[in-house]
Amino acid sequence: MTSEAKKLQRTLTPMGAERAGNKEGTIPAWTGGIRQIPQDYTPGEHHADPFASDEPILTITQENYQDYTAHLTAGQIALIRQYPDYKITVYPTHRSASFPQKIYDFSIKNATTAILTQDGAGLSNAAVGVPFPIPKNGLEAIWNHLTRFRGEAIKREYIQVSPTEDGSFNPVKFEQESLQYYAQEHPEKENFLFLYKQRITSPAALAGEVLLVHETSNQVVDPRRAWRYDPGRRRAFRTPTVAYDAPALASDGLATIDNFDMFSGSPDRYNWELKGKKEIFVPYNAYQLHSDQLDYEDIIRPGHINQDLARYELHRVWVVEATLKELKENIYSRRTFYLDEDSWQALLVDHYDDDGELWRVAEAHALNYYEVPVLWSTLDVIHDLKARRYIAYGLDNQEDMYDFSKKMNYRQFTSSALRREGR
Repeated sequence: MTSEAKKLQRTLTPMGAERAGNKEGTIPAWTGGIRQIPQDYTPGEHHADPFASDEPILTITQENYQDYTAHLTAGQIALIRQYPDYKITVYPTHRSASFPQKIYDFSIKNATTAILTQDGAGLSNAAVGVPFPIPKNGLEAIWNHLTRFRGEAIKREYIQVSPTEDGSFNPVKFEQESLQYYAQEHPEKENFLFLYKQRITSPAALAGEVLLVHETSNQVVDPRRAWRYDPGRRRAFRTPTVAYDAPALASDGLATIDNFDMFSGSPDRYNWELKGKKEIFVPYNAYQLHSDQLDYEDIIRPGHINQDLARYELHRVWVVEATLKELKENIYSRRTFYLDEDSWQALLVDHYDDDGELWRVAEAHALNYYEVPVLWSTLDVIHDLKARRYIAYGLDNQEDMYDFSKKMNYRQFTSSALRREGR
């Protein structure tokens, strides 16, 4: 092990975060995150808030945001300026992210073996843990987000809404299954990061449409494979358009395919610059927003979600700037990512249009699913500043909770299986 990699057992966590807190004491030292399941929790339930007794430290509004710009992103400032009732309520910081021991072990191992291929479009000599816990550039950092642990196999159902400017909405319900090959020590298929299947179950006009994706570890050499099942024609067909900035399914034009999971797919169309770390007020420990005591009408509001339910904390984040390459196409000319140092989850992303103007602002409201354990988003929101609208996906308050225990295999994610399911 190199002397630098040894830092992951000393001054850095196995994920590459700083073990120490900040000098002001507003970010605590890392102590391993949430390591025990609360006694009154049963897997399959919504997750009780372990920090429910916390009181807010401050509330940032149009009246006082200029006092806190050092800890805000351009996107957050734009939202505060655009909506008079938008606020950011800040709570004490808890470094709650935690992962199975094998994720830590493999991350330390990957630090000395992982390499990027094809000018950064591919990854090799890495598995299970993050490939670059001590990133040297922006590409390595975004690959940590792309490959971060989200369980080995997940079944979940959730609601997606695209409210009109007055806040009215029609929910679209999805069922999703995902088999995360990268997270497995001995995967059934070596060249895949994950397999993904998404079905619309309501409303009736859209029900039955299914999207199947095979995500490869190098999408330049071996492009993403995708199929759609069309219930109207009762057939599955290969589709090449499920990539990059193609419109996302049932998104009303408010999100792109590569907006999914804050950023997904190949990074080959952008130049990636690692700008260093900042301390930012980010959405974190969003247990209240995740509560099964809420109806969706409690969350969805005109212009933005109900910010009374959103929790923000001061965390260190890696800042990564993605700039569109010459002769490459994407509706976003630039994106700024804010990646959680403890998990590599992208928590905030600012998106810019062709004229360099801030256009869309994405937030991932994350929490620790402590039965796994894993830090992952419970709700992603993409705000369109021009349209004065937003899309929210991942709403699960009245749906069955994520199932991380389901057994899956490759045969469930073939095009033949997709056709059989449709029939």
